[in-house]
Amino acid sequence: MEKKRVIKRRHLFYYLEVYDLDQDIPLGRLVDITTRGFKLVSRKQIPAGRTYQLKMLLPADLIPARQLIFSGTSLWSSNEVNPDFYDTGFEIDSLDLKERKIILQLIDQIGFID
Repeated sequence: MEKKRVIKRRHLFYYLEVYDLDQDIPLGRLVDITTRGFKLVSRKQIPAGRTYQLKMLLPADLIPARQLIFSGTSLWSSNEVNPDFYDTGFEIDSLDLKERKIILQLIDQIGFID
């Protein structure tokens, strides 16, 4: 059964880099985000159903924190409009208050208003 998105994801002006912290390699670039989930675009397909420890690099000129560390589970992955790239949807496993505030600050400062 497909889950319905409760919170509207917000697209950002910047495609922030997200790393697989365990392997210390780039996983993809952030396309949109909420405090419950996000979408990455990447050159390689990311398998669904895997939990990752993630590191997101934050824009230094806008956010005092340099990075955000959190865990997320990949839910789906498919070809993007450009067939050389893949989109992957993630659910954020849990956030503490500080992490939640950072994401809300990202959305507020670099999110598209629609």
